[in-house]
Amino acid sequence: MQTQPDAVSEKEFRVKSTTPPPELGSAIAHAIKAGHQVVLKAVGAGAINQSVKAIPIAQSFVSSFGTSLTEEITFFRSKSPEGELLGIAIRVMGS
Repeated sequence: MQTQPDAVSEKEFRVKSTTPPPELGSAIAHAIKAGHQVVLKAVGAGAINQSVKAIPIAQSFVSSFGTSLTEEITFFRSKSPEGELLGIAIRVMGS
């Protein structure tokens, strides 16, 4: 009998242009340390910028317990009252 591997749970963070990168980096590191994958969803240049800055901050936190981060970047579409928005989703995984 074959068993399926346990699905890794996922934490999603919606990032705004005003999200502080150190706080986001800390939240990413805590989620990774707890065994979760993280998905950062950002719409707009400012939000994407904050997401990208948070990743090396998170790496500096998780490296202290021997974990490195890998990222996978995709696009996503979202509906809003203004219409359809295109954003960036960054999946962050610990290894």
